[in-house]
Formats: sequence, C-alpha cells, structure tokens
Amino acid sequence: MVITQIAAAYVFRDWSWPALLVAAYCFGGVINHSLTLAIHEVAHNLAFGFNRPIANRLLGLWANLPIGVPSAVTFKKYHLEHHKYQGDPDIDMDLPSRLEGRFFSSAGLKLLWLSLQPFFYSFRPLLLRPKPVTMWEGVNWVTQIGFDAAILHFFGAKSLLYLIIGSLLAMGVHPVAGHFISEHYMFKKGFETYSYYGPLNWITFNVGYHNEHHDFPNVPGFRLPQVRKLAPEFYDDLPHHDSWTKVLWDFVTDPAIGPYARVKRSPKTT
Repeated sequence: MVITQIAAAYVFRDWSWPALLVAAYCFGGVINHSLTLAIHEVAHNLAFGFNRPIANRLLGLWANLPIGVPSAVTFKKYHLEHHKYQGDPDIDMDLPSRLEGRFFSSAGLKLLWLSLQPFFYSFRPLLLRPKPVTMWEGVNWVTQIGFDAAILHFFGAKSLLYLIIGSLLAMGVHPVAGHFISEHYMFKKGFETYSYYGPLNWITFNVGYHNEHHDFPNVPGFRLPQVRKLAPEFYDDLPHHDSWTKVLWDFVTDPAIGPYARVKRSPKTT
C-alpha cells in the first residue's frame, strides 16, 4: 500500500484540483485509512509478535509515510490505554470531551464534528492528557518530515497534498471512517461496543470485529472472524452493524445519538 501511494502521488502530480480531490477521497484516502489500521495492528505488536517490538515500531513508521502526518508512535501511547481504561474520561482519550458532547448536538453540528474528526482525534489526547515526548516519537517526526520533503521536492506540492488531504477526508465523512462511530457509540442503550460485519472489513484489517478485538486484543485482525466462528454463542446475539455508511447517517440524523452517547465509568470502577 505504501508503494502504491507513492506511485499514485507521482501519477496525480499534474492532475487538476477537482480530479485530485476526487482521487484523494475515493482512492488515496481509502488506502491511507487502511494504513492507519495497519498502524493499529502494529500498536498491538501483531505484525511480528511481542518478542520483536522494534520490528513492529519500524513497520509502523513505514506504514505512516503516505499518511503525511506523524502519528504511529503517539497513537500507540494512547490507544493501549483505551483498551485498559475504556470509558474512563480521565484516561480513555477515545472519549469525546465534555465540550464536544455539549456543543455538537444538532444534526448540522454533528456533521461538522464528523468532518473535523481527524483533528479532534489527533489533538484531544495532546490537549487533555499530554505526555512527555519519547525518542521514538522524535524518530517518527524526523522520518515523516523527511519523506514529505522528498515527495515535495521530487513530485511537487500537489502530490504531497494528495496524500495529506486523502488522509483527512477519509477520517471524516467517509464510509471507511464509519468505524470510529460504530465501535463504541451507544446505538442501543446498555451496549458499549459493537462489531461490524460488512465487506469493508476486507480493506480495514477486520477492525469491524470490534467486540472480538476488545475481548482478544492480542489476536491479529485476520483471525478475528475465526474468533466469532468459534464462539457464536457470545457474539451472534449482540447488536452489530452491517453498514458504516448507515452508521454515519444515523449518527447525524438521530437526536438520541451524538458525541455524548458513550458509556463512561468513574476511575474507581474501571
């Protein structure tokens, strides 16, 4: 996927802006979003196993390159806490802030919130739960800036913007971004986590199998369908989603669902 995106950035270097935006939304953004989910796999050390952490780190840096913004190392710092302290508003930075929940309440504002999802997802943990910068984050920044500079120098500004804009678009109002909402927003009262069993799992490392993933976070994505198959009595009767596009539509149009529709726990019960 990384090589494909580099080749695409070269091919699209002279395209018109309308054509470039369509390509970024429909093609490049999908690949880049898939790469973010490859980074998710690597964050759990599922590529090379727990006994080869540096190999996992390096693969995460490689997958990060076409995304255009350094994120692989920082994502891991906060994502593992999401698994350990899910629903704790002081630690789980997957939870929207109180301001987000109160302000983005109408259909139009929820649509705006979805469009700005990459910014909220990226900056929320840095603002609400800042942590010291690590050496690997520095490596992430240096390699990413070097890659971006090379694309800009050899291919031009349009190629670099194709990569970055694609990443932003595909994390906002986009079918593959439906997993951000489908995973933990309370579409049915009392149920905290939801799986998605539609075809987009094929290009997203089976991230839709989210109940299975939270039950067994050390199982690689390609094996999660086997988890469901081996234990249907635990998963088949749970509420689930079949369409990420419908998830986005329902999130915007249903007044009972919004950024506030999450299960929260006090630290004492986490």
